[in-house]
Amino acid sequence: MIKAIIFDMDGVIIDSEPIHIKLEEELFKSLGVEISEDEHLTFVGTSSYYMWRKIKERFNLSQSVEELVEVDRKRYLEHVLKTGEIIPIEGITETVKKLFEKEYKLAVASSSPIDVIELVVKKLGIDKCFEVLVSGDYVKNSKPAPDIFLYTADKLKVKPHECVVIEDSYNGVYGAKKAGMKVIGFKNPNSGNQDLSEADFIISSLGEELLEIIDELNNGGRCCKN
Repeated sequence: MIKAIIFDMDGVIIDSEPIHIKLEEELFKSLGVEISEDEHLTFVGTSSYYMWRKIKERFNLSQSVEELVEVDRKRYLEHVLKTGEIIPIEGITETVKKLFEKEYKLAVASSSPIDVIELVVKKLGIDKCFEVLVSGDYVKNSKPAPDIFLYTADKLKVKPHECVVIEDSYNGVYGAKKAGMKVIGFKNPNSGNQDLSEADFIISSLGEELLEIIDELNNGGRCCKN
C-alpha cells in the first residue's frame, strides 16, 4: 500500500532548472570554468555541494566548496526575491492539494538548500500540505545515492516500499529506485535530455495522469511503464 508521496522540487514542483543553469553558467564564467552544456546537465538532480566539489577538484579553484555553494545559493535566492520568478509546473499545486486531501503523507526531497525549499512551497501556498521538507544538505551522499530518500521515509515513519517518488532527472530516479521505492519519472523538457528509463512510470504532465497512477498502484492496478 502506498502511504507517502515524495516530490523532487526543481523541475517537478517548479520549473527552475533553466534559471539555475543560467545563473550557474554566469558564475562558471566569472570563475574561469569552462564546461559544456551537456556536462552541466549531468549535475541536474545532484546537490550544490556535489557539483561544486567536482568542479573545484577539476579546475583547482581557490575557493572552498562551502564558499562556492554559499555564493551559488545566495545568487539564486537574490534572483527569486528580486524577480519573484517562481514558476510552478502546470497542475502541481492542485495535485499536491488533492493528494493531501486523500491523506497521503507528503514530502519534498530536494538537492536544494532548505531555505530555498521553504521559500518555494510557501510562495506556492502548499507549505501546509507537506509533513516533511528535506534538503540534500541533510545527508552524506547526494543523489544518485539513495540517502535522501531513505532519510525522508524515516522522517515520514513509512517503509521505502510504501513510497512513490516523483522525479525529473536520471540522478533522482536512480537514487529513488536504489532506495526501494516506486518512481514516476516526469519528462520536463527544461531539465535536459534526462534518462528516465529506470522509472516505473514515465509521464509528461503532473495532473490527473499522476493521480490516476497513484490510485491504481494502491488498487493493485498498473504494473509497467506507459
